[in-house]
Amino acid sequence: MGYVTVRGGEEAIQAAEALFRELVPSPPDRFLKALERHLPFLLDRVMAEGGLWAPALAAEALAQAGGDLYEAVLLLRAYRTTLPRLGEAVRAGREDLLLLRRISAAFKGIPGGQVLGPTLDYSLRLLGLRASATLTPAEAPAPKTYPSVAGWLRGRGLLEEALGEGKGSIPDLTRQPLRFPAPRAHRLQALARGDTGGLLALAYSGMRAYNAHRHPTVAELGVGYLPVRLHHPVRGGSVEVGRVRLAFAEIVDRGERGYRLGFGASLGWNEVRPIAAAMLDLEMDRSSHPARQEEFVLLHTDPVEASGFALHYKLPHYVTFLSNLKAAEEVEDAPVEV
Repeated sequence: MGYVTVRGGEEAIQAAEALFRELVPSPPDRFLKALERHLPFLLDRVMAEGGLWAPALAAEALAQAGGDLYEAVLLLRAYRTTLPRLGEAVRAGREDLLLLRRISAAFKGIPGGQVLGPTLDYSLRLLGLRASATLTPAEAPAPKTYPSVAGWLRGRGLLEEALGEGKGSIPDLTRQPLRFPAPRAHRLQALARGDTGGLLALAYSGMRAYNAHRHPTVAELGVGYLPVRLHHPVRGGSVEVGRVRLAFAEIVDRGERGYRLGFGASLGWNEVRPIAAAMLDLEMDRSSHPARQEEFVLLHTDPVEASGFALHYKLPHYVTFLSNLKAAEEVEDAPVEV
């Protein structure tokens, strides 16, 4: 049986796009505003995986993609590449984060106290439940910053080693290719914009002790706003140009010389992402199974790379398939040598 290639053209492609736009029309502006107001966690995920903090653009990308999360992330990353680089932000630390929420599973009485913040972690999860709560204003304003739990552990010599980025310049994963072994900054940047589901799946394999028997603990999980500061070109010093929402997690596990620390942070408010990233960061230097190998984890959790590669299979492969078909037919028709 012969194989006949399918022929198409520009008109067919334009008609297919027109049909999609007819079925999924562009929503009005008020819908985009409603997305920002009512689905902040979804937009936060798009911005985190897209590597760009822009709530209005994330809402537009999500609407343009008809709710396709990977398509929205792709649109946002593609847009980011068109933006000029105006400067480099002043390096910020944990002490600069204006925390809305910080909890610890390691110590009940952490320095500064635990702050539950806005969360449904301790509420009933019932479909249709829309009970409204009454807020009572606090008698005193909450502190702007809280001491770091990891810093408290480090100060007492309980951490196996202090992990940090050093004093040099920070390499940028958006401009430099990922090579292995990756600098720690590249590793954390890759985890920060990795696919939430991919990070969770790989971290979960370690959480449920697949090929391992360890149970790390969340030393601190925090959500807050990080001021973005730039060097002022005229008067010197730094000036705050905005704030991004950020979530981070620090995981500790008992090592040979004390507690080992894993760190994960990401744009937006999605606590699963930094927990999973910190778990992977903690275990990635071990090679006892694929989820602990840096190259395996970082190369297979990029949402744009992974979804793009999967979707490329939809594109024409007529030449390669026909070549394989002919090769198989030649083998079948070849005379049998005795």
